[in-house]
Amino acid sequence: MGEEKEISLEEAFTRLQETIENLEKDDITLEQSFQEYQKGMLLVKKCNEIIDKVEKKVLVLNEDGGTDEF
Repeated sequence: MGEEKEISLEEAFTRLQETIENLEKDDITLEQSFQEYQKGMLLVKKCNEIIDKVEKKVLVLNEDGGTDEF
């Protein structure tokens, strides 16, 4: 995941859901579960980064009727 292009939040959530489903499988090996867990943690980090970027762009209406950055 480290060298791939930017992905959307929706794509990151989809991949995270797939990772969770893989971890829930009965036939997953310990090694595979570690790999899936690591992949999942990277996806969670990516989701947080995307959400942080969006939050910084959101404008909040202040008491004076103007806008402030969130």
